[in-house]
Amino acid sequence: MSNVKATTSATFEQDVLQADGPVLVDFWAAWCGPCRMVAPVLDEIQSENPEKITILKLNVDENPDLAAKYQITSIPAMKVFKDGEVASTIIGAKPKFALEQDLAPYLA
Repeated sequence: MSNVKATTSATFEQDVLQADGPVLVDFWAAWCGPCRMVAPVLDEIQSENPEKITILKLNVDENPDLAAKYQITSIPAMKVFKDGEVASTIIGAKPKFALEQDLAPYLA
């Protein structure tokens, strides 16, 4: 079962913007093949770093307001939020080592 929880328009403020520590939001959709490929990698990173980063999924089809607000034009797109602000953006499915390199400042 997935270690990564979902967030929605209704819970985004509390889950992401008011969170303590960095939060990676995976903007995805059920029909997106690369999104399905990156999901187990994010599960692994979350289970290996539960105290360092929180990883949440946001379905862009179910939450188009947030997809528009954060200018999601292609998926998978991942944004790391820190103190309520976007700290970094990762576009596209990547292997685990590449994602860990992108997330290194938050996993240290």
